[in-house]
Amino acid sequence: MPDGKDKAGQATPRSYEGVVDLITEEYPGLSAGSQQIARFFTQNPNIIALESINAIAEKCGVHPSSLVRFAQGLGYAGFKDMQSVFQTRLATAAPGFRERISALEEELSRKAGQGSKGFLRDLVVRDIAALQGLMESVSETALECAAKLLTNASTIYVAGQLRSEPLANLLRYLLTMLHRRVMLLDPAGGLAPEMARTMGSNDVLVAIAFRHYAKEVVSIADLAPAASTPLIAITDSPLSPLAKNARVLFTVPEDEYSFSRSLAAPICLIQCLATATAARLQPGGEAPHIPSVTEIARDQKARLPRPSIDKKWKYYSKT
Repeated sequence: MPDGKDKAGQATPRSYEGVVDLITEEYPGLSAGSQQIARFFTQNPNIIALESINAIAEKCGVHPSSLVRFAQGLGYAGFKDMQSVFQTRLATAAPGFRERISALEEELSRKAGQGSKGFLRDLVVRDIAALQGLMESVSETALECAAKLLTNASTIYVAGQLRSEPLANLLRYLLTMLHRRVMLLDPAGGLAPEMARTMGSNDVLVAIAFRHYAKEVVSIADLAPAASTPLIAITDSPLSPLAKNARVLFTVPEDEYSFSRSLAAPICLIQCLATATAARLQPGGEAPHIPSVTEIARDQKARLPRPSIDKKWKYYSKT
């Protein structure tokens, strides 16, 4: 199908990454309804690729004609033209990826009438899909850059509230056990924004927020550029308010659940970041190790030696 033209007269993107970049660029000027569609498109690329326009419109909460107008507003001939780009993404993904997604959708369709065990099956299957999506979306470059920032930072500031609070606490725990200096910007006492104002260029901020984005976390992330503090953002979309200032951006799109969104994929990402940081702090070819409080309580030798950590930090800060 021939390319259309976007508002600037350029050929419309024929790659998924190009579509996301175009949506991100146009997002601030879109109407509220079109922004709702834009968020759904960037957070649910597999649904856009695999399902009919009527099914997508129902899940998005709009009329099918709104999807057509949205695609045409970006320069595509219509919804089908834009959908073909998402379908190409699946077809060119890792071998078997589309088959796995189809199998998971089929498994979900068998949930009806299974009682409470059906709820468990639904949750497990959706988490499997989210974890597989995480594998496809996170790059080696992003992980290495984030690990280097976490290794070299003088102080690591961590902000995550609402459903992201468990993620922030887990990251603080893991990095503290690696003898990193970590400051959790929690809402207790209302001092989080003031604590964030102590950030400097030698520090790093990890901000975690998903829709509906915690306002205080967004405000803290907005302080990072003025302080020249690198920002590692963990969020759900390139349209997230955390994305605009991120040095490293991790997007973890997930399906909506009846009660909330699953934390399975974000928790896996947090564990990976801690492990990648441990690998930089513990060179020598052995598997990276993060001791636990209970492990140290049983055996004090499990505690990482502080002098060697400091020595390695000085070495990596030069790299």
